[in-house]
Amino acid sequence: MARDNTARVNEFAAQLERILGPNVLAMAQYGEAVRGELPHGDLPLNLLIILRDAAPAALRPVSKVIADWVRAGNPAPLIFSETEWRDSTDVFPIEIEDMREAHRLVHGEDPFTGLTTTLRDLRQELERELRGKLLQLRAEFAAVEADAQALTNLIGASALTFLILFRALLRLRGTTPPATAADVMRSTAELTGFDAAAFDWALAKLTRRKAPRLAPYDPIAVHYVAAIEAVTHYVNAAAEIDDG
Repeated sequence: MARDNTARVNEFAAQLERILGPNVLAMAQYGEAVRGELPHGDLPLNLLIILRDAAPAALRPVSKVIADWVRAGNPAPLIFSETEWRDSTDVFPIEIEDMREAHRLVHGEDPFTGLTTTLRDLRQELERELRGKLLQLRAEFAAVEADAQALTNLIGASALTFLILFRALLRLRGTTPPATAADVMRSTAELTGFDAAAFDWALAKLTRRKAPRLAPYDPIAVHYVAAIEAVTHYVNAAAEIDDG
């Protein structure tokens, strides 16, 4: 993780701790910036905060600190009360397991200690998320397919989201996700039967290797969307078999 990003996160956490005191139970950074594989320049600094009391009145003293953090271009932190966090395992198993796998404790006790998720809940969320993200991608793709720059932006921006879902699928099938994005996508392709080359362009964008701007109606983008469809259909079919 880049030193300046670590310093920014630590400074933000110190401000919250100084103002909120014992109300702060845990703070952790998670996501691709912690994994350390992808270039750090454009990766979001994702933060998880667990509080004893997360009501609006309890957060009011740090509203300016959080507003300044977001105004600087960072995503708003995920803020849970302790009870909400413990009760979220059936709703957010994908996110919890992905954060558990790649996080850096910034303050307090590790929020993932003693937290368990089930494969049943993971499967349900994965199917729902894949279907929803596919519908969104398809609609946006139809709207921008004729615009080279917008198409380039769409495919490039969606890759991180599907990378998280691919890791969830591998966990669901009893496999520890590989460390690199390329291996995650290759393993997912082998499991679901789509062409791994469909993600070559998106991988190049993620890793900041040379990737040409897509052309209007570019076959690369068409191939990419078809691969997402294949993964979604695989998960749906697997769920029907499991439920059968």
